[in-house]
Amino acid sequence: AALLTKTSLKKHAYRTTIKLAENYLKQCSFRGFSALPSHEVVGMPSLSPTMDAGTIAKWNLTEGESFGAGDVIAEIQTDKATVDFEAQDDAVLAKILVSDPTKEVAVGEPIAIFVEDEADVAAFQDYQIDDAATPAPAAIEPEPEPVASPVASTPAVATPAPSSPVASISSDGRIVASPLAHKLAKEMGIAIHSVPGTGPNGRIIADDVREFVPPIVVAAPESAAEPAAVAPMMSGDLDFADYALSADQVQKAAALTAQKQHVPHYYLTVDLDLQPILNLRSSSKTFGDVSVNAMLLKASICALKDCPVVNSRWMDSFVRMYNEVALEYVLPEQSIVINSAAGKGITEIDSIIAEPDEAATSSIGTFSVVNLGMYGVKAAAPIIRPGQSAILALGAAENRLVPSTAEDELYTTAVMATATLSCDHRVVDGAVGAQWLAAFKGYVEDPMSMLL
Repeated sequence: AALLTKTSLKKHAYRTTIKLAENYLKQCSFRGFSALPSHEVVGMPSLSPTMDAGTIAKWNLTEGESFGAGDVIAEIQTDKATVDFEAQDDAVLAKILVSDPTKEVAVGEPIAIFVEDEADVAAFQDYQIDDAATPAPAAIEPEPEPVASPVASTPAVATPAPSSPVASISSDGRIVASPLAHKLAKEMGIAIHSVPGTGPNGRIIADDVREFVPPIVVAAPESAAEPAAVAPMMSGDLDFADYALSADQVQKAAALTAQKQHVPHYYLTVDLDLQPILNLRSSSKTFGDVSVNAMLLKASICALKDCPVVNSRWMDSFVRMYNEVALEYVLPEQSIVINSAAGKGITEIDSIIAEPDEAATSSIGTFSVVNLGMYGVKAAAPIIRPGQSAILALGAAENRLVPSTAEDELYTTAVMATATLSCDHRVVDGAVGAQWLAAFKGYVEDPMSMLL
């Protein structure tokens, strides 16, 4: 009798699960895939636990009108009350599919079309409700009837719950997300299916994409009960050694990976004539002991004053421009930040990078410079550091054959170096980047101009 009771309970729980799944699929809104512009077919929402259908008492928006998250799109009459239908994301109402306030619409049936851009509204002027029909949910195979048999009961194995919500997927495999969320994911290079949705029924909204951080995959420890798999040896049976990474190293690696994936980099390169700086050092007692690095850093600070847009950062919906220059000089083992750099002279900058204090090594800069010339590297295109919009890479100084300005010779030798500026195209466009690099080159090749 006890076994039959368990069987009946199991069948009842299975039927309940199927009913919940069917209701869930009805409530999903689907992303449009056709010759039409990118759009979202919105179904009648379930606004109460017992709601199976409702009528649209009033539309608060007209076709072509845009709205934001939290705006009331329509007033829906349920079986018990009139409830506001609030938007979960920013979009544009392209088409109202149900305008009759007396027509009862089942939960999940299409009622409207949302798009991201107002320019796409005209494409849905003649849109028919038949085109917006939601795909039928996939058939769920019935569970075979359990066969009662006197078997020994075994303890149930608990299934671990997921650590975070997963993206909502419709019955035909489509991701349920708002048009703005799809657009942001495409711009940021994020796979939309990997973003957990926090909207109704797991729907992905724009804030989910903005706040998404790619997870750091950590290898699980090997079980002591299972023998370790033997890795295939490389050609020649080469020996190797593995080195563990600190939490700080793993965090920096993840941050740089996210920067390279989500920040639209572009690069500008120019050759610098270092001879004027060398001449100034050799002819001046004041600057004779000052390093070339300090003069190059001072030139970049002066260029930031001329082009302050480069001293900014992307803040998703706006650009933050810093009033103070915090120049970050990147070295292999540490970064030295020169705070309030615009008010510091060359000798003070030289002393800071020679003997940095705790404040200089624990701060965060607004613009970075990395000099790889000490390693003989001719040029580099570094990744922009988090919270910044540009980074300058300096190559090795070398004697090069250049056209001569003298009338009696065609060519001469000069000490030259290559400088490459990596820019975030969302903040620093090509023209501004070129202006900054031209200003930097001007100060390097005329060092007296940055001393006045």
